[in-house]
Amino acid sequence: MNKNPKPHSHNHPFVMEAAPRRYAWCSCGASQKQPFCDGSHGSTGMFPVIVEITETKTVAWCGCKVSGTKPFCDGSHKKFND
Repeated sequence: MNKNPKPHSHNHPFVMEAAPRRYAWCSCGASQKQPFCDGSHGSTGMFPVIVEITETKTVAWCGCKVSGTKPFCDGSHKKFND
């Protein structure tokens, strides 16, 4: 059972190659374009975390939304059951 209350969050990181550019990471879990913001945060009072990637690299974006190193995964998802 997913104990994470955010609707579109995941109990694993989104590991992908990120090209150099600015990214808007979804902090609220409402975006249907995880791990990135699609503007669904509306009335949540939350906003995306903007991060600038300056060189192509593999990034583990936080999927559970509770990482202590937002927007990047720190393993916090391990406290949730799938």
